[in-house]
Amino acid sequence: MKEKNRCGWCVGDALYEEYHDTEWGVPVYDDEKLFEFLVLETFQAGLSWITILRKRENFRRALDDFNYRKIAEYSEEKLESLLQDTGIIRNKLKVKATVSNARAFMQIQEEFGSFSKYIWGFVDHSPIQNKVENYKQAPATTSLSDNLSKDLKKRGFKFVGSTVMYAHMQATGMVNDHELSCFRFKEVKKFSEES
Repeated sequence: MKEKNRCGWCVGDALYEEYHDTEWGVPVYDDEKLFEFLVLETFQAGLSWITILRKRENFRRALDDFNYRKIAEYSEEKLESLLQDTGIIRNKLKVKATVSNARAFMQIQEEFGSFSKYIWGFVDHSPIQNKVENYKQAPATTSLSDNLSKDLKKRGFKFVGSTVMYAHMQATGMVNDHELSCFRFKEVKKFSEES
C-alpha cells in the first residue's frame, strides 16, 4: 500500500503522525478541548510540540483531565505537588499561569457565553484556508495571532504570545495550514465547510 503524503513536519514519528492524521487542523469548538490545547500550547512555549505530545497523558492525569474549573481552584499545595511531578514540564511560571489562565478562561465564558464564541470571533467563525506548499513557509505569527495574543494578555492570560497563539490557531483548525499536497488538506477543509 502506498504511504500517505503528509505534512513534512510530522513524518517519521508515529505519535506525531497520529496527531497530524487525526487532530491537527480540525476545527475545535468545544470549550474543554480548547482549554486543553491552550494549556498544552502554554507549556510548549520555548519547547518542541513533540515534547508536549509525549507528555500529554501525564498532563491530563496531573491536571484533572484539563478541568479548568478545578484548575482555577488549585491550592499552593497542589501547585507544589505539580512542581515535583516528573511526568510534566516543571516550570513554576507556566504552572502558575495555567491556574490564572483557567480563571481568565472562565471570565471570557461569562462575558461571551463560551470561550469558543470568543476565540472563533477572531476569524469570523470560519476557518481560514491557507495554501501552504511547504510547512517551512507557514508563518509563525500573523496580524490575527498578534491581535488575539494582545487581547488575551489584556484579559490576564500568560504565555500567550503571538507565536503560541498561531500554533493554537493551527492546532484547533482556526487556520488550515496542512500542506496542499498533504492528504489531510482536503479532509480538514471539508470538516471546515461542514461546521
